[in-house]
Amino acid sequence: MNLNDWFEKGMSPDTYIESMNKHKENLLHVYDHFQLPRDEEFFRQVKEQKLRAIVLTEDWCGDAMMNIPVLLKLAEVADIDVRMLLRDQNLELMDEYLTNGTSRSIPIFIFIDENGKEVAVWGPRAAKVQQFVADAKEALPDKDAEGYDQKFKEMIFFMTKNFRDNQDFWLDTYDSIKQKLQQV
Repeated sequence: MNLNDWFEKGMSPDTYIESMNKHKENLLHVYDHFQLPRDEEFFRQVKEQKLRAIVLTEDWCGDAMMNIPVLLKLAEVADIDVRMLLRDQNLELMDEYLTNGTSRSIPIFIFIDENGKEVAVWGPRAAKVQQFVADAKEALPDKDAEGYDQKFKEMIFFMTKNFRDNQDFWLDTYDSIKQKLQQV
């Protein structure tokens, strides 16, 4: 399938959000509280490109819970039509966008023009957020150490809380997406 076909296969953001079970409230919290910077020139430039976005995601993903609302806010002001595809049901496309060539990390935002040509790809997280995640993982004991499972659960809880509440992460995500789109 070409990217136009994948886009047409995708569901609307509203349909995706309504189908969520795990992170729906957190995603809506970020959406309700994130405010785009005053960036009218950038919004105008993106709007002129008539972009569409395919989002590879899953409800259980904390990164998606934080990043998707940022994209949706940008999409509203820049007229980007967004469609969502569940990663695990669309592995053929996911495997074209592996992180570091090996990992099915999400979310992945595939920006396409009106002809269906890929113009930019973003994801799964902003560099500053990636550093936060790397630091959190580095603090974990070895996987075979006693108490690893409990420490891992605590790390996920801590990361999810930060993704939900750390507005600096939201702005880092916005800035990272903006930087990617300015390279188009």
